Amino acid sequence: MARTTGSDGERTEAAVREAAVSLIARLGYEAMSMRQLAAEVGVQAAALYRYFPTKEDLLFTLMREHMEGLLNSWERARPATTDPVARLDAYVRNHIAFHIERRHATHVSNMELRSLSHDRLTQILKLRTTYEKELRTILRDGADAGLFSIDDTGLTAMALIQMMTGVIVWFRPGERLSIAEVTTTYLSMTMRLVGARIDTHGIAPPRGSAPLISP
Repeated sequence: MARTTGSDGERTEAAVREAAVSLIARLGYEAMSMRQLAAEVGVQAAALYRYFPTKEDLLFTLMREHMEGLLNSWERARPATTDPVARLDAYVRNHIAFHIERRHATHVSNMELRSLSHDRLTQILKLRTTYEKELRTILRDGADAGLFSIDDTGLTAMALIQMMTGVIVWFRPGERLSIAEVTTTYLSMTMRLVGARIDTHGIAPPRGSAPLISP
């Protein structure tokens, strides 16, 4: 009997998740059928239900894993310093790198919230709030220390999240800008937005203060 793609459980489940992200990003959650997904993976449609009893179970799993991955990524990237400028720098760099690497998963997580039931939507929104709270804390700490000039911390955090995540809409590897160039530009815009400053020697607070990060 022929061996199907990833026919040991873990490989098959991973293949299902990967194919589902790609199909949902391309077709939309409602338009994608489990039969299409099974054909993409190379298994019988009934096999999918061993891993995801319902189509919504699959979507919820994809979204939860995306947000948990983002939170874990930030935990690893978070600098030991209490300096708000250095923490904001790390947050921006990590956010952009994470989302560019996971373009399709980001699209699914942003566009298909409407497809979740109330309870599952609430769980995903709690994870998003936890992540966004990290940014609000950084901005508030910077403002309290006189390093940032911010009128509304919550609104500024929302604007930054939207700006940084939006990079997946237009960025394509190998085109005019590299990931490093995009990150540098977005970091510069971020620091201007919060009233901080970036110069050629690294990140610095407003003029008159010493640089906080060495080159």
